[in-house]
Amino acid sequence: MPDAKEIIKGFGTAEGRWARLGPYYAMFPLDFAFEVIENYSKHGDFIIDPFAGRCSSIYAGSVLGRSSLGIEINPVGWLYGTTKLQPAEKEDVIYRLSEIYNKRNYYRRAVERMPQFYRLCYCDEVLKFLLSARKNLDWKCNNVDATLMSIILVYLHGKIGEGLSNQMRMTMSMGMNYSIEWWKKNGLTKAPIINPYSFVLNKIEWRYKKGKPKTYDSAVVFGDSELELQSIVKNAHRNEIKFSLLFTSPPYYSVTDYHKDQWLRLWLLGDNEIPHTSRDKHRRRFVNKEDYYSLLDNVFGLSSQIMADQSTIYVRTDKREYTYNSILEILQKHFPKHLLTTLDKPIASGVRTQTSLYGQTSMKPGEIDIILQRK
Repeated sequence: MPDAKEIIKGFGTAEGRWARLGPYYAMFPLDFAFEVIENYSKHGDFIIDPFAGRCSSIYAGSVLGRSSLGIEINPVGWLYGTTKLQPAEKEDVIYRLSEIYNKRNYYRRAVERMPQFYRLCYCDEVLKFLLSARKNLDWKCNNVDATLMSIILVYLHGKIGEGLSNQMRMTMSMGMNYSIEWWKKNGLTKAPIINPYSFVLNKIEWRYKKGKPKTYDSAVVFGDSELELQSIVKNAHRNEIKFSLLFTSPPYYSVTDYHKDQWLRLWLLGDNEIPHTSRDKHRRRFVNKEDYYSLLDNVFGLSSQIMADQSTIYVRTDKREYTYNSILEILQKHFPKHLLTTLDKPIASGVRTQTSLYGQTSMKPGEIDIILQRK
């Protein structure tokens, strides 16, 4: 079994390199994910995370020998997670990269019709390549295509030299108009000239340099936790499976819209080329208290049906009153025989959380861990 300390420390192992695949806003710190898995579960245990994000909890459990099951509604996070658990063979990914790159010129005219944002964000060679990937990669059903798409998504935007784009942040997609004005103001009205094949090939070679991670039997389900958990409960009862650890961080009330924050990566996965707010109440910012409470109540209620009698519920959440009180009330309702412990988690300087978003200076960034145990 890999040494958790080596994985957390850096990129010296295959597990360490793949663990860091995927910039994602408000993601679990890697050391935190491994620490909880090591301290609150043992080898061979079943672990579940119904709000998996980029799946650090599931990946940590998997490389440490736990059967881990995640659910994630955002396809970006799901792709990162499913790829980390089982990346395709490097040679197949490189061959597929060549196929996608060789089809790029089919999209020359399509590039000319795209909004100004894209023409300033990407040079024409990159944009043709991205349109080819968007059209031809079957990332939902094909492991090779999912792996290649994941790697492209990682570097879809970032600082000049570190991504395929003009100057942007890596973790979060900025708005079209904001980006255009920023580029004009800073003299960046021409996208950097990049050969997308060479760029992505170098990233693939780097990611695979230490090989593929050794993972235990684990998976991430792409879908809505309220719906997917119903099937998981039935299958768990049928197979007499009980989970010993529920480890998650639910969305925080009225903070951010994860789908809009990732709009550019979602565009590459086939979504609209203009940013928009999803009509699905679980794919947008939670501003309705009843909907928010109902989601958490249903998810933790269903989860309680598959937890072992002797189990741990570990939830990282927001210090703000409504989010914290709602989650605590719901957890104590569904796990009434578990003993409660809370751990205050002040935010270290430079760490991004769900409550330390740009422009939200009125909020007090800070988190708290709710731990319910029955031994």
